[in-house]
Amino acid sequence: MTIHSRQSSIYFTLLYFGIGLLLVHAQPISSPQIDALVQRTLTTFDVPGIAVAVVKDGKVIHSKGYGVRSLKTNEKVDENTLFGIASNSKAFTAASLGILMDEGKLKWDDKVIDYIPEFHMYNAYVTEEFTIRDLLTHRSGLGLGAGDLMFWPDSSNFTMKDIIHNLRYLKPVSGFRTKYDYDNLLYMVAGEVIERVSGKSWEAFVEERIMKPLGMNRSAGTYSRLADKANVIDAHAPVNGKVQVISRDIFRFGNSAGGINSSVADMSKWVITQLNRGKYGENLSKQLFSEKVHADMWSSQTILPVSPTPVPPYNTHFSAYGLGWGLSDVNGYKQVTHTGGLAGMVTQVTLLPERQLGIIVFTNQQSGAAFSAITNTIKDSYLGIQPTDWIKVYSERVKKGQDEAGKITNDIWASIEKEQKTNVAKIDFASFTGTYRDNWFGDVIISQRNEKLWFQSLRSPKLTGELFFYKNNTFIVKWTNRSFDADAYVTFRTDENQKPASINMKPISPLTDFSFDFQDLDLQRVVTENETKK
Repeated sequence: MTIHSRQSSIYFTLLYFGIGLLLVHAQPISSPQIDALVQRTLTTFDVPGIAVAVVKDGKVIHSKGYGVRSLKTNEKVDENTLFGIASNSKAFTAASLGILMDEGKLKWDDKVIDYIPEFHMYNAYVTEEFTIRDLLTHRSGLGLGAGDLMFWPDSSNFTMKDIIHNLRYLKPVSGFRTKYDYDNLLYMVAGEVIERVSGKSWEAFVEERIMKPLGMNRSAGTYSRLADKANVIDAHAPVNGKVQVISRDIFRFGNSAGGINSSVADMSKWVITQLNRGKYGENLSKQLFSEKVHADMWSSQTILPVSPTPVPPYNTHFSAYGLGWGLSDVNGYKQVTHTGGLAGMVTQVTLLPERQLGIIVFTNQQSGAAFSAITNTIKDSYLGIQPTDWIKVYSERVKKGQDEAGKITNDIWASIEKEQKTNVAKIDFASFTGTYRDNWFGDVIISQRNEKLWFQSLRSPKLTGELFFYKNNTFIVKWTNRSFDADAYVTFRTDENQKPASINMKPISPLTDFSFDFQDLDLQRVVTENETKK
């Protein structure tokens, strides 16, 4: 439903004065213009459904759904349609810890081992010094998405206990607190801290202490806890070139990293509370979390690099991560934002506090270009920036990225096809078979099925697929689930007798989601008792 609309046929009023172009007045985008923008976005990026909300000066001035919840049902998206908001859940985790801090039950710089004694990182010093603040700031020293294969894709049988135990096996790629690398597992640990301190599950705490007070009545900490699933999107992704419904990610644990399901109508209440520094209710008479906690969450904790020369149109001079939020400056204004992605759905929440502006965009297809184009267009209209055709910009970027990735994968499959005709018959597939074990991921079985070599993870059953000979000792695993878009190199390393002894992996396509962290695996062949006797 569109709650408020400013009628306007143009974004800006421009006057020409001889030598230059002066921006006289910024005219915010109207609701009809947002309608047209989103409809064009749906078509350009092949997204079945999108929901958009705009908050200004404490009020929701636009809240509406577009397209369909599911290509199977063709039921319409509206402002109350529920999406998985994925990593936009992280801000709720930070706020939950802030609430506990306001109550004197913990501090940002308390040691994690004081609450979770079994918590261990790879390095003993890091284990001892690791704080609650460190859990939230992506500066642990672990690589991008390290260990995500324990929950991604969602078929795995790992538990939260496994996650905490297996952190000790993940090797760092940078010095502790020296570099930003986005992670999920440590936000899961943060959820565990909340449970141990409060005595309630993370899901119950968020629902009772944040959602209920704010009136986010349709939302829940995870899909399985939704009271009403009548108005929920399906996940969609390209499968063999055609967008279609795929299975929904439902995580059994770790929802503090990305489990919340919500609507743009409900999330507007959260955004208004954030813009009001934790205040809510009639005449802002209530405080969800203190202004000090709010300031901490919106303060730079981990510095991110930016171009030494500011790049138009935003001329960003700094970028950082706070506590559950990304921070930067755009056109002279502070920006507080986060994105989220699950299989088949991606979301973005953007705040410009000095303009009292909030923009929420939820989609049911995994195209980040779609939410970026919408958010930037709305944002620019309020900042008085000369309009950019962001749909065109992102469409060109997507095409370029897909073309480059396509060339890589097409060349590989062409090489494989050639090998199939010439050398494959000479390869002794049996020599590669066996069990290969990684300390944190568990066992992978390489077997022969109908004269084909096959990959099967025991602890993550969806990670199964045929192995195709590529070159030397390298194969390509083609996942049976084609929505993954994550086929990978599988390289066998040999021992002194030239027998396969270990496996290293990495994704083929540069577009592969970082949570397919195959490069972090160190799969060592398990030598059987019979082989030992030989």
